[in-house]
Amino acid sequence: MKKELKVVPISNGTVIDHITAGQALNVLKILGIHAGTDAALSVAMNVRSKQMGRKDIVKVEDRELKPEEVDKIALIAPNATINIIRESEVVEKHKVFLPQSIEGIIRCANPNCISNVEREPVVSRFITISEQPLRFRCVYCERMIEDVSRYL
Repeated sequence: MKKELKVVPISNGTVIDHITAGQALNVLKILGIHAGTDAALSVAMNVRSKQMGRKDIVKVEDRELKPEEVDKIALIAPNATINIIRESEVVEKHKVFLPQSIEGIIRCANPNCISNVEREPVVSRFITISEQPLRFRCVYCERMIEDVSRYL
């Protein structure tokens, strides 16, 4: 008899599915969820997926994501789906959308960029260059970034 460990469904909250394998912890970082949180969560990493081969899943109880949080998730998991759960039913389901410009979410890889200089009150700003592969360009110094998770 094969035993299987199943993740308990949530009654209210958000399920983020189809996260790029290995990115679940970065999703938590984007959402501001850290070790000291009192949020009830479930995180599944490197789960088998017919569509993706491997994927991550994050469930956050009693929290519905704001549109700007969903946009941030798109930066590291462009194929993610967001499921809003109310009274144990999926009431909304949608794919993330990669914004054309990103402000104040990621920092520039160039240490000399004006957005990284402490004495200048400049918010980082990037333009989306491509989705496959994910590439962003700093509007100030034009440095290209591909691995966004390193600059969150």
